[in-house]
Amino acid sequence: MNDFFDYSAPELVRMLGHRFKDYRLRTNMTQKEIAEATGLTIPTIQRFENGLSNNISLGTFLLLLKAVGCINGLDDLMPEQPESPYLYNDNNKKAQRVRHKKTES
Repeated sequence: MNDFFDYSAPELVRMLGHRFKDYRLRTNMTQKEIAEATGLTIPTIQRFENGLSNNISLGTFLLLLKAVGCINGLDDLMPEQPESPYLYNDNNKKAQRVRHKKTES
């Protein structure tokens, strides 16, 4: 199991691009077919796969995952959490945000 915590965002994007290329090749799809399936340009896909793109949008990444049949892996990436009693305030209403009480100096 890898520890990705110390990687920068551009390093993670490069790694995902290389992994995506492997998935694309395993699904026997060309970059042109991916472009047609996603509406992205071939140069965008090439830059991502070759690690030349430091950043892609989440929407673009999701389109690419769908194209190679990996979109259901989102549950592994960020599974839904069970209800937590910490999410409810004193009035038994679900919290919408976290606020910390001010401490006196």
